[in-house]
Amino acid sequence: MTETSTEAQAQPALDPQNTLILTLKDGDVTIQLLPDLAPKHVERVKELVRRGFYNGTPFHRVIEGFMAQGGDPTGTGTGGSDLPDLPAEFSPPTKARFLRGTVGAARTQNPNSANSQFFIMFAPSSHLDGQYTIWGRVVSGMEVVDKIKRGAGGSGMVQNPDKIIKARIAADPQ
Repeated sequence: MTETSTEAQAQPALDPQNTLILTLKDGDVTIQLLPDLAPKHVERVKELVRRGFYNGTPFHRVIEGFMAQGGDPTGTGTGGSDLPDLPAEFSPPTKARFLRGTVGAARTQNPNSANSQFFIMFAPSSHLDGQYTIWGRVVSGMEVVDKIKRGAGGSGMVQNPDKIIKARIAADPQ
């Protein structure tokens, strides 16, 4: 059996205030937000979702066997929101690890440069543990994530990328 972030004992009921739903071309992806690990990042994601920021943004960098990255409205990997960058909220590997379905904050080489971009892991990547902020985990719809169009070359940049149709917080009216 492969190791995933959703494997474990029975999951407690999801808090609708901390549940993100991404609608993609192949269905919905439900992400449990983790304010206990990354309160500033979770608040940022919720603020941007409620602004409609993520609607229509592409998964611009997608690397088979690694991750799918989105949250950049320019689709170049260099864009973000108009809000200031966030300080790192790295978790020690004893608390959280980058497993299949983990959602992390994308950043530059500067640990305090995360803004709006994020990535969803296709597979475990222990080299990221303790180096990037973990703010969520996919609890359903990983099969939808698996269908995101892959990029080419080492950078994983995607031509005509798949996009987030709609992002919403479960507690909010549709």
